[in-house]
Amino acid sequence: MKGLFPQVVCTIFGIPVRDTVISTWFMIFVIIGTTYLIGRRQPVVLEMLVDFVLDQVSGVMGRPAAPYLSVLGTLAIFIAVANVIGAVPIIVSPTHDINTPAALALIVFFSVHYFGIRDKGPVGYLKELATPIFTLPLELIGQLSRTLSLTLRLFGNVLSMEMIVAVIFSLLPLIVPVPLIAFSMFTGVLQAYIFTVLAAVYIGAAVAAFEPISSKERS
Repeated sequence: MKGLFPQVVCTIFGIPVRDTVISTWFMIFVIIGTTYLIGRRQPVVLEMLVDFVLDQVSGVMGRPAAPYLSVLGTLAIFIAVANVIGAVPIIVSPTHDINTPAALALIVFFSVHYFGIRDKGPVGYLKELATPIFTLPLELIGQLSRTLSLTLRLFGNVLSMEMIVAVIFSLLPLIVPVPLIAFSMFTGVLQAYIFTVLAAVYIGAAVAAFEPISSKERS
């Protein structure tokens, strides 16, 4: 089970570098390189991917998601590749290091407030958070708890799946590796979808909560 947990590979200026960090660097290089090649040779495929993600996120948010696609689309692609890349020999999934899910959850946390303030202004957004005023502590607790929930949900699901695969593979190494790897990859993509959907819901709530009804909607 030792291989299931991050290991220090080297140190840079006295800072320990784990195998998950190296995997993240490799994964970023793969994503950028693949996107560049697809954009040069098959731009239609890239456009179809962007349109697919945009339609899915817009459906979840109940509004055009183009202003938020840069964050949500990046999260979806990053997490999906991070979960799936563990199927490559020697490469470990960056998301089975709790620091990676925690960083992603913090990105969602700050994105929610950034988009809320950008769309409603600092005064209007803070007013909604503190209306009525006694709900402000509960609102802050809820914001922090869902950030923790995002972290533990992604980390726990990825780690538990890898542990199950490792145990079964050690018992039946010649029978189940391919189906298990395929199932693990499917689960990784599913977790990326769930994480992105939750992030879209949180951002959608921040920019739409208490939004005044326009005259067109009243009619």
